[in-house]
Amino acid sequence: MKNRELRANLLLLLATFIWGTAFIAQRVVAESIGSFTFTGIRFLLGGVSLLPVLFFMGKRNRRKAAEKGMEPTQKNAALKETAICGSILGSLLFVAASLQQIGLVDTTAGKAAFITGFYIVLVPIYGIFLKQRTYKCTWAAAAFAIAGLYLLGVNDDFTVSRGDMLVLLGSFFWAAHIVLIHRYSQRIDALLLSFAQYMACSLLCLTCAFIFEDVTIASIKAALIPILYGGIMSVGLAYTLQALGQKDSRPSHAAVIFSLESVFAAAGGMLVLGETMDARAYAGCVLMLTGLFVSQFGSLYGDRFKQFLSLKFSQGGNQIMKQ
Repeated sequence: MKNRELRANLLLLLATFIWGTAFIAQRVVAESIGSFTFTGIRFLLGGVSLLPVLFFMGKRNRRKAAEKGMEPTQKNAALKETAICGSILGSLLFVAASLQQIGLVDTTAGKAAFITGFYIVLVPIYGIFLKQRTYKCTWAAAAFAIAGLYLLGVNDDFTVSRGDMLVLLGSFFWAAHIVLIHRYSQRIDALLLSFAQYMACSLLCLTCAFIFEDVTIASIKAALIPILYGGIMSVGLAYTLQALGQKDSRPSHAAVIFSLESVFAAAGGMLVLGETMDARAYAGCVLMLTGLFVSQFGSLYGDRFKQFLSLKFSQGGNQIMKQ
């Protein structure tokens, strides 16, 4: 079991690195191509990149289904469930990714990544509504994260840029996506679920693109390399690694790993795009990271710490009784 968890966590770490560096590609094209166009094409590419894998996996799954004697009605029910869950996840991706991409027009890759990272704190808070245990550390983490968001996003004149606000709104939808994909991937094939959510997200984005944006071949060609990286690597590979990894990784562990996305993005923004932040923004980044890690402390070690204290008190009581 430990080996499976380690493998899952390594897959999630690779996905996080790809997502972090994908902020660079997203920032590069933010002003040269429509946000819906870019997001729609990259999720379409992500789905298409899965087709060869789905073809070979489909053969194996059909063989296993035949060996188990699965009825056609059971297969249809499984496909229907995949389509429904994929549509829900795709809708969340559509809102979250669109808000993030539109916001990147008015903010930097590094700031956007740290603000997006607020979803790490939101994941255990959402867990309250699913009757999951929430620790006091979660609320302390929220305080750190909100303080960090204030330093990162609120200017000296107490205004918030449009880009930072849109990215922050998107973080609420990223958190919901993480919670739901963990639940769905327990009973649905991860690759099929990934394909379904990519196609749903792409359909919604491209529909909005043709309605609200001027879609041209020239603009797509100009942004081809970032689109390919964002589609094949960030969507096709990274989101699939997420679906595969979260199957054997605890949501709290996954959230800790995902928190490193902002670090990868900030480092990449500095090295590739030459982005810089002032001392106030750096302080906000530190507070955000502190909040991200503290938010997971309770879920990872809260029970162990309580058991340790109860054991110590029990041992102390026994020693007093003996004396």
